[in-house]
Amino acid sequence: MLQQKVMRQMETDQELLATRMIIQGQEEERKRLAADLHDGLGGMLSGVKHSFQQSRSAMDSGIAGDPFERSVEMLDESIAELRRIAQDLGPESLLKYGISAAISDYCTNINKSEMVRVLYQPLQQLPVKIDNAKSGVIYRIVQELLNNVLKHSGAKNAIVQLSHEPDRLSVTVEDDGRGMDPELLKKSKGMGWGNIRSRIEYLRGSLDVKSDPGKGTYVHFTVNI
Repeated sequence: MLQQKVMRQMETDQELLATRMIIQGQEEERKRLAADLHDGLGGMLSGVKHSFQQSRSAMDSGIAGDPFERSVEMLDESIAELRRIAQDLGPESLLKYGISAAISDYCTNINKSEMVRVLYQPLQQLPVKIDNAKSGVIYRIVQELLNNVLKHSGAKNAIVQLSHEPDRLSVTVEDDGRGMDPELLKKSKGMGWGNIRSRIEYLRGSLDVKSDPGKGTYVHFTVNI
């Protein structure tokens, strides 16, 4: 009885830790969003306003053409930035079409940037729609893993694979980048990997990371659905 009580307490402690890490991750995401809106989109819209003011002055002086055209270009850039921020928050395709479509769209957007070539391979058609809360957590995990590929791996190519069993979903993210020492990763205190681990624990899943310096990185996680 005592052993069972200790085990239950350990499980409760792990769940509390995972929840705490998710809350911390959400707070970091809110800070990043605030910075994106203030420094990114806010600055761009201020530039658009200034450009239109210059255009009006130019037209009042009988000068037409370039100032106005540049203002329209800047407005288009601001709209694109707003869409990027909205995509990061939670893509429309996730709510409408599910996790596989959302991951596919995210990989497509990365490919458009031409920073890394990402191949998305859904190995099976999902038989049921996963509820939005779990889908959102899974999407964030994949998003964070691909962000790590973009920022830290130096990879030219990456593969994302999605497969399922009756009650579980498996995702693999693999790249051909510089790799790393998995033991150092276990000791990492960075929010990125901390968020990944806590979200997987929150979904009662498992995480497997294989990597060697110069040989790329393989990440596989499985979660309950």
